[in-house]
Amino acid sequence: MIDLSIHEEQLKKTVRRCKERNIILPTFEQMKNPERIPDTVKKELHSIGLWDIHPRNLFRITWKNEPVHRGGGFDGVNYLEIPPEISGVKARIFALVGKWFPTGAHKVGATYGCIVPRLITGQFDPTTQKAVWPSTGNYCRGGAYDAALLACESIAILPEEMSRERFEWLSRIAGEVYATPGCESNVKEIFDKCWELRKTRGKDIVIFNQFDEFGNHLWHYDVTGNAILEIMQNRLGEKDRFAGVVLSSGSAGTLGCGDFLKEHFPHLKVAAAEALQCPTLLENGFGGHRIEGIGDKHIPWIHNLRNTDMVVAVDDDVTIRAMRLFNETAGREYLQEQGANAKLVANLDLLGISSIGNLVGAIKFAKYYELTERDIVTTIFTDSMELYDSRMREQQKKKGVYTREQALKDYEMLQNINTDHTLELGYYDRKRIHNLKYYTWIEQQAKDLNELNAQWYDHENYWGNIHALVPKIDALIREFNERVKTCKLK
Repeated sequence: MIDLSIHEEQLKKTVRRCKERNIILPTFEQMKNPERIPDTVKKELHSIGLWDIHPRNLFRITWKNEPVHRGGGFDGVNYLEIPPEISGVKARIFALVGKWFPTGAHKVGATYGCIVPRLITGQFDPTTQKAVWPSTGNYCRGGAYDAALLACESIAILPEEMSRERFEWLSRIAGEVYATPGCESNVKEIFDKCWELRKTRGKDIVIFNQFDEFGNHLWHYDVTGNAILEIMQNRLGEKDRFAGVVLSSGSAGTLGCGDFLKEHFPHLKVAAAEALQCPTLLENGFGGHRIEGIGDKHIPWIHNLRNTDMVVAVDDDVTIRAMRLFNETAGREYLQEQGANAKLVANLDLLGISSIGNLVGAIKFAKYYELTERDIVTTIFTDSMELYDSRMREQQKKKGVYTREQALKDYEMLQNINTDHTLELGYYDRKRIHNLKYYTWIEQQAKDLNELNAQWYDHENYWGNIHALVPKIDALIREFNERVKTCKLK
């Protein structure tokens, strides 16, 4: 759970540090509604680049950034609508776009949701402790970035087979970077590294594990949930139906928005997507895959299985082939021949590999439920191809020049995605997946069995108490900012 107890002596030191570094913190309310950000901050942002290491970029942790690389303000929610000419389904698919966050991915939001409660309560010392960010990709990038903005030092942990772009960028931002054995699905190796650091570094570090930090869940519940709600309020017609939200399981952070959306649309279905090559939710399985950013072989502690209605497995070969279709010249030309809008096609590089996986999951969901033009499905494009240039070059080297003939084959593949490897979850299906948490979190990570049972048997109170923390955290952020403002430096 998120502990909001105050450690006053440390809090005084943190306030002083933020005063010295001119750091002020955005509230959840401001991340949802940037129009409530002070005009003085907005004016400063006019001269700051989207990826700059500047504390004011904390206020760009929002889905509503103007889609420019420098000096942008705020607008509506950044999203794309994927039409039938690409998806092959009648249902309308809307997807939030993560590229326009600092670092090019929404994980700066999840990491902010994890570290800020500790800062504003004095439970983390930015002057002596290092923030540890265990990750399968973008989370440690977001954590290292937010920590830099908050004048904290970082340790990033991620699998050695992740894209080169991630390691190159982290080497410039994080104080230490550890590459653990394996690929995206090798999460236990990351956890093992955390235990090693606990033993060797002790109180000098604080580990922010995205798989068990409820700040990750809470940020998506409140900020991402409200962003999707706003799209629905603007685009959902009188006769339309909001059918479902489809999100890769990963750390289960984004699935937190499903809890929020079900409060507003009780009949909504929440589908968790995963790689077919590592079918953990679907078959209690294991394996390795190429959909970067999705961690598998375990069930995240913060995954609310009581609110998950379906599991959809996505073949990673489909995502890699679609990546080339969406980004190679021959592929884009062929998409336009099939009637896809030229402007949309030019923006398909807004989909990184895991974003394409989410799109495939949404297509399978729409086909499974035989959705029509009246139905809307939502998902999230977590990052863009900006982070995967090396993967494109690898495919070009391995497969050769991308031709119109290959584009035809890949387009037909996309249009003919079927509903295999899907499971609509009943009560005991959900419980079976929930029970898998035991092996990782109770046996390996020393969690409390009573809490595991509370997540399932007392789920309304358990998850409801977490969701109720948003206004409390915002109140503490406002108090913290006021203390920073009035703090006098000697």
